[in-house]
Amino acid sequence: MELIQKKSIITDFPLFLGLSRKEQKVIEERSSLVTYKKGEVIYAEFSSPSGFYCLISGRIMIYSMDKEGNKKILEYLHRGKYFGVISLLTNEPHSVTAQATNDCLLLVFKKDDFDFVINKIPRLAIDLSRTLSRRLKRKDVHQKTIFESTVVAVFSSYSKAGKTVYALNLGLSLKKETNKSVIILDLLSRDKIHSLPHRLDTEEEKIFDLSAEQADDPGLAQDFILKSKFGVDLLCLHYSPQDELCVKRLVGIISMLVNDYHYLILDLPSLMDREIFSILNQSDLIHLLSGPDPLDLTKTHHLIQRLRDEFNFQEEKIKIVINEYKLTKITPVEQSEILGRHIFATLPKIEFSSSDRLVLDNPNNEYSKAVRRISRYIGDSMVGLVFGVGVAYGFCHIGVLKVIEEEKIPIDIIVGSSIGAFIASLWAIGKSSAEILEITKEFREPKHIWSLVDLTIPYFGFIKGNKLQKFLKKHLGEKTFYDVKVPLKIIASDIKRKEPRILDKGLLVDAIMASCSMPGVFAPFKFKEDFLFDGGVINPLPTEPLFKMGVKKIIAVNVTPSRKDIIRQYERIKEEMKVGVAENIKKRHWFNLGRYFKDTFKNNILEIIFRSVEILQSEVAEKEGQLADVVLHPDTSGLFWLEIHKSEEFAKRGEEEARRNLDKIWQVIND
Repeated sequence: MELIQKKSIITDFPLFLGLSRKEQKVIEERSSLVTYKKGEVIYAEFSSPSGFYCLISGRIMIYSMDKEGNKKILEYLHRGKYFGVISLLTNEPHSVTAQATNDCLLLVFKKDDFDFVINKIPRLAIDLSRTLSRRLKRKDVHQKTIFESTVVAVFSSYSKAGKTVYALNLGLSLKKETNKSVIILDLLSRDKIHSLPHRLDTEEEKIFDLSAEQADDPGLAQDFILKSKFGVDLLCLHYSPQDELCVKRLVGIISMLVNDYHYLILDLPSLMDREIFSILNQSDLIHLLSGPDPLDLTKTHHLIQRLRDEFNFQEEKIKIVINEYKLTKITPVEQSEILGRHIFATLPKIEFSSSDRLVLDNPNNEYSKAVRRISRYIGDSMVGLVFGVGVAYGFCHIGVLKVIEEEKIPIDIIVGSSIGAFIASLWAIGKSSAEILEITKEFREPKHIWSLVDLTIPYFGFIKGNKLQKFLKKHLGEKTFYDVKVPLKIIASDIKRKEPRILDKGLLVDAIMASCSMPGVFAPFKFKEDFLFDGGVINPLPTEPLFKMGVKKIIAVNVTPSRKDIIRQYERIKEEMKVGVAENIKKRHWFNLGRYFKDTFKNNILEIIFRSVEILQSEVAEKEGQLADVVLHPDTSGLFWLEIHKSEEFAKRGEEEARRNLDKIWQVIND
């Protein structure tokens, strides 16, 4: 994977995901890669439209100047973001300045090329128009104080789905995790009482009536905004059902508020009328809450169909959130089948005596953790952890997890290949680093490695894998991806299609078996209708899948020895062999000489296969590491890839490497 090639960059860039190869080729031909040094201005406020910019690496500061000539920073942009689109689409001067805060690489489209691209790729124009709606709203009301806003509507097809508690905690969590401005708009009909002022401990209760004539002026709504001590603002609104003016006035208020708030959360009534649907369509994201039983799920399924068929809603902005406020006998897989779509998130049941402000008052509650992951996803602040391949080297991951636990480093998603997939799975289901290390101690002596080996006629591989599967089932049982406490992705390789496979459904054991099936050693694992091999064949350090998911902060643990490490180890083995052979010849210990060669090459086939793959993987892993913000590379010198009985020593090396890089890790997380 040549990361510096334009073709690969376009394939990986979030905006272009899902485009056909023909469409990507249009982008490739009409764009150029440009580097900007730290401090360079890409374009200045009030300058003419210059181009469309996609940030590949580095960091961009967006700012404007106030009347006194002071710099007002609106946003810092990270890789995967794009800018300059407003001026190109409106043909107006730039309203902000974009400046590189460190060395940056950008994919740049000149104006004529940009026009050509959006004409050739209509769906790209649709995506960009959504960005325009988030960044350019009612500039005539007052000066915009932020760069981009996101409107999230919280809705349900029926009452008592936990909608308001979720909206409250989502707002509080967004404020806490992103430190950006948040306002909740609580919309109710006139006969209903607002509960959020009490839940936010506001000293007063003011309600803006959308059916009153004064509501024609959206600016008046600012006088009704309540400030809470938790940093989240609140605007309580009353409306009259079937009054179309109420919808028009609310849209005006939203258009005003996006100038000042990064996140607007709309807590909408559970009413199935056109007015509410019209308001829903003003949002960038719709979180549909549903209960977990078949009746609730069926109602939600019909609602999605209606939004799509009658009101032309874009399905990709609809996210299903299951609230487990009541017991159900059906599994998450069955829930997804009833819905006919993927479940975005699940909210665990809240204890009866719990506080309404769970994310603040009880942050370690499972409900709070789920909301925190959702808010970090919305806020582009997700932290991804990547575990690479390496057999016994992979036990270094355990030491890294120990540091993550002790330092309380937030991890929102974890990805692994091969041994990395196994360690990641154990941690994702809730086992601590200490418990995982205890599991590895089952291999107390070198000979215990044979407890995982069941030889067969080497047609596809000389190890069947049944014993390994039995070992995995012992510790993971029948757990599926729906049982994990931290979102998990496992990487396998589809040799037939020559592409990686991201596994995130079904049994964990099956996914790990596929990811661990080293070609030539293990027989390929049949996963549904496909035969899959070791994930490390294509993605030995699977940062790319996280990058494509839009994860902006990536910590990768690369335990594969570098080419220099491998050469150094080979030289050491050669020297040891020379000494060993010379001594045996000198002493005429011919039988010892035979035993010496036998001991040296006792794992000959495994050694040849692994070392051959390892050399290739070391190069690929190094390049994949370029997509990570922090790469941990534990020192494994003096240790051997098959020494699974030395798990404590491997874990110690991983812990040492993580502690050496703690400052770098926290810098990425807090940035």
